[in-house]
Amino acid sequence: MSNPESFIEEVTEEVRRDRVFKLMKRYGWVGVLVVLGIVGGTAWREYQSATLAAESQAFGDGILAALENEDSAVRVSELENLPTSGSDAKAVLDMLIAAEQGNEGDDAAAIERLQAVANDANVPTIYRQIASYKALARGAEVLSVEDRQAGFEALAVAGQPLRLLAEEQLALIEIETGDKEAALTRLQALIVDSEVTAGLRRRASQLIVALGGAVEQS
Repeated sequence: MSNPESFIEEVTEEVRRDRVFKLMKRYGWVGVLVVLGIVGGTAWREYQSATLAAESQAFGDGILAALENEDSAVRVSELENLPTSGSDAKAVLDMLIAAEQGNEGDDAAAIERLQAVANDANVPTIYRQIASYKALARGAEVLSVEDRQAGFEALAVAGQPLRLLAEEQLALIEIETGDKEAALTRLQALIVDSEVTAGLRRRASQLIVALGGAVEQS
């Protein structure tokens, strides 16, 4: 029985190989496409990564080159002419330009540019909040007290990254408007906040002393 069984097994194996060969002839191109897809996808990702890195490098080099110019007007012009590849880069560029405009005393133009960033829904939230904070902090001569106060209160909401800095600005507005007690209360709460930085605690403590108050430690 062993010889017939061995013969049957050999025939069966031949049939199996023949079927596999036919299937490979018929559908082998699928495997080739899969391999090409994997290789092509990897190459495309590498190309995109290299392109993005090159663009970022060029963007950074362009900023540094522009800021090295001694003429403020030329710095602004060169920054404005830098190409940007996304909303993040444009937001950063606009904030740099606004800083240059503010340094030259053109607070109105700086604030307008910063507010445009803050109101752009395509810009990441953190950049929008930074732009809003910068506009409000620079806006003493351009924005009303009420507008600045309302803006900083929106940034001082619990959980927001600029909450404590906004609280500091609100205290300064209260000092500006003569509400000394409110400023002292806010500053005292600020120095004992668990998230306060050493620098902010120091500034708040100095303000408390300047206002004639006593620094209360937690």
